[in-house]
Amino acid sequence: MTRFFPREYYKSTYVINFEKYYSMGYRAVLFDLDNTLVEHDAPADERAKELLHRLLEIGFSIGFISNNDEERVKSFREAVIEGHPEYEDRVIYTFKAGKPLPRGYRQAMEKLGTDEMSTMFVGDQLFTDIWGANNARVRSVLVQPIAKHEEIQIVLKRIPEKLIKKLYLKKHKLRG
Repeated sequence: MTRFFPREYYKSTYVINFEKYYSMGYRAVLFDLDNTLVEHDAPADERAKELLHRLLEIGFSIGFISNNDEERVKSFREAVIEGHPEYEDRVIYTFKAGKPLPRGYRQAMEKLGTDEMSTMFVGDQLFTDIWGANNARVRSVLVQPIAKHEEIQIVLKRIPEKLIKKLYLKKHKLRG
């Protein structure tokens, strides 16, 4: 069961103290897109771009790891780097990543020149995002999903996720 447990759990991507992680030696943040940075299928909004630009200014490189098609992930990346050619090499994407398999995470680390010890991942789903990050041996950070309305296949996955989250929270003496 612990393979589904994240290293940390936050209410939102937008409350994570990324400066703390940078001071700990992390140099790349890999993100899931849907319900982690924006609502499902939404474009990069100002809040997401502001956060990602702040991370780039801190010194992080950024990767988007998604099981979505290339058009979705590439357009998100392009919106983030638009008007910022200096970020071109530090923002990458991996589409049809095959999460929870580790290959998408490893491809991203190779593109960014980082490794398991200097890379962290932020996502909202236990069975794809967190399990995949744990399989790739990168620091896994779970966040609550942004939107309450989700596609049926995700809604069905959320049912067993609730049990696992409850066990995680109990083990770590946290509240949901």
